[in-house]
Amino acid sequence: MTIVSSAQPWWQAATIYQIYPRSFADANGDGVGDLNGIADRLDYLVDLGIDTIWISPIFPSPMADFGYDVADYTGIDPRFGTLADFDALLAKAHARGLRILLDFVPNHSSNQHAWFQQSRTSRDDPKRDWYIWRDPAPDGGPPNNWISDFGSPAWTYDAATGQYYSRAFLPEQPDLNWRNPAVRAAMLDAMRFWFDRGVDGFRLDVLWHIVKHAGFPDNPPNPDYHPGMGEMHRVHQLHSTDQPEVHVIAAEMRELADRYGAVLVGEIYLPVPKLMTYYGSADLPGVHLPFNFQLIEARWNAADLAARIVEYEAALPPGGWPNWVLGNHDRPRIATRVGPAQARVAAMLLLTLRGTPTLYQGDELGLPDARIPTDRVQDPRELREPGLGLGRDPVRTPLPWDAAGGFTIGEPWLPVDPAHLPLNVAAQAADPASMLALYRRLLALRRATPPLATGAIDTVTASGDVLRYDRSDGTTRYRILLNLGDTPVPVPVPVPVGTVGAVLTTDPSGTADPHLLRPAEGVIVKVS
Repeated sequence: MTIVSSAQPWWQAATIYQIYPRSFADANGDGVGDLNGIADRLDYLVDLGIDTIWISPIFPSPMADFGYDVADYTGIDPRFGTLADFDALLAKAHARGLRILLDFVPNHSSNQHAWFQQSRTSRDDPKRDWYIWRDPAPDGGPPNNWISDFGSPAWTYDAATGQYYSRAFLPEQPDLNWRNPAVRAAMLDAMRFWFDRGVDGFRLDVLWHIVKHAGFPDNPPNPDYHPGMGEMHRVHQLHSTDQPEVHVIAAEMRELADRYGAVLVGEIYLPVPKLMTYYGSADLPGVHLPFNFQLIEARWNAADLAARIVEYEAALPPGGWPNWVLGNHDRPRIATRVGPAQARVAAMLLLTLRGTPTLYQGDELGLPDARIPTDRVQDPRELREPGLGLGRDPVRTPLPWDAAGGFTIGEPWLPVDPAHLPLNVAAQAADPASMLALYRRLLALRRATPPLATGAIDTVTASGDVLRYDRSDGTTRYRILLNLGDTPVPVPVPVPVGTVGAVLTTDPSGTADPHLLRPAEGVIVKVS
């Protein structure tokens, strides 16, 4: 596989850390995390060893979906601070060598955005076509069978004008009409506003959703649907997502970002062949990093992981740079999915695969999903479809900074799970065998070792419970061996562990047996 030249873009060697700002650090004591809280904790991120921060939405919002319903694309929500606070955070981050990505929400705005408020005043209003309005079906119901990702029809009736508007998520999140050139120009202007302030890039929310089929045909029914899947899966989203025109828009965003030396990361939940189309082509470049969620969706065994790594690497288009994600604010935490021991192995996997890794706040502490009392549930998805395990609150609770919590002096917006308190930052920072210490060692090794940061990957194989692959830069080679099982495994030959030695092990003791991989142990070996 191709080795990247020394002229590679900055984001290829980067490690991205996602901050969910409501739950990272609260500086003013109101129970909600804020920009000044992030600024106060920048040294923690430097010590951790990441170099790029992705901040989930901080724009003005009624918070129907906690910031993913934007009321103003060029402002800061007062809950998080002011524009001056953001500028100060950006300056402090840059002074420490940290870059900042903002979470841009292009598919939909809030229904409180001035654009939508004007759009709904009349069918003849100039802003009407900034959103997607359709007449009712002959029976008076929604225009087609599209289903919101949060359940229920993907249309909301507006009695004042007698039409439905499209909304892929909540009724409070009307879909923007990206087929309208004025919308495209306004959204690109909003991105330019932040680039001019010094932002280093954007994560683009639900990028594959932003264009709908122009004819609005029904989506085909899903023959495999059963109620436990969530109502959105009643149909295949063939016509409501992933339309060809999205790639023209992505190219426009890319051209703008490239002018600033910035990076675009696209949220795209699609099979690998479809995902690859979002890299674009030489003539029509797409986003730099279409998010790769293979590790989130994988079965935790060596064979499945090896197959997914090989498939993904083989599918990359010429010049396409890989990326890997273990968790985020929408999906169960890795420690819950695979257990605390294997979460250490997962950390080594994430930080030794080829490509740009993204880690989610709290995963570096090994936090499991939090338990949320029924009367404290905040997530609109859980409230709309309770009992299906789709709620996102368990991965959004405040970060425990010390044994008392340390997130806020007030009442936190979501409760801190008592099971999280022993896993707090202060305790783990003092423990060389902790998950935090492991992440720090892995990130330091990655920064200091070019083959692990930007080198090639090869010999990806699975043997029983052991996943193996090599990273090299043409001069130096490292072998990664991960035991995904719960029994010891003899070290596969011809790995010269005895002569060269393990560079790093996930074992809390910090020592590796040259002839044995212990249960849930991973090692990085420098090969002669």
